Amino acid sequence: MSLLVAIEGADGAGKATAASNLRDALQQQGLSATVISFPRYQETVGGVALGEFLSGRMPVPVTPQAAAILYAMDRFESVGYVQKAALDHDVVIFDRYIASNMAYQASKVSPEEAPQLMDWILTLETRTFGVLPPDLSIYLDTPLDVARELMLRKSARSYTERQYDEHEADLRLQENVRTNYARLAACDLIGTWRVVRTARDGTLRPPLEIASEILHHVSGAMRTEDFERRARIASRA
Repeated sequence: MSLLVAIEGADGAGKATAASNLRDALQQQGLSATVISFPRYQETVGGVALGEFLSGRMPVPVTPQAAAILYAMDRFESVGYVQKAALDHDVVIFDRYIASNMAYQASKVSPEEAPQLMDWILTLETRTFGVLPPDLSIYLDTPLDVARELMLRKSARSYTERQYDEHEADLRLQENVRTNYARLAACDLIGTWRVVRTARDGTLRPPLEIASEILHHVSGAMRTEDFERRARIASRA
């Protein structure tokens, strides 16, 4: 029975690095772990469409609801892929997952509309499309100025040659995304959340130090009574 861990955060939060370091730390403990990054830009129809959207090449306007469907479709097309990973590994780590769709699309509407849109996205992904919810979500709380510096260090992306994609370039959206993530984490929506602050005194903490804190939370989740019960049931199936 695999533990599903979502690494969440706004652009430039350090999600890919944290996910990779967490996988390595788990493997060093003798556990099998893998990372799945969303969107899957070159593997799904939804992912390809999202690449066009984020690169600014989409020839028509994309509403928050339409964008939400594309992100959810990318995961819908990946349901079997995720299920196989969950069967093959002790821990599956997501670099962005369901909450990312909720936080980003809700940042594009008014504060009054945001809760309803997030509820609609959650229902679309987990009920309509059957996407497995995470057991644990880790929110990387990264100040915007630190995040912008990390964005500049990103290597070339498969979907765009631009330094910042459509979401990354919108500073107001980035601030709103951080607000939405903080709210999601505060109310434990979609399961258990833990907040990891990635900067200290305006300076990014060492990546392995961040990974160690995340590993502590993951180890705690694997010891919970509910997860152990599910693992016993799975072993008898």
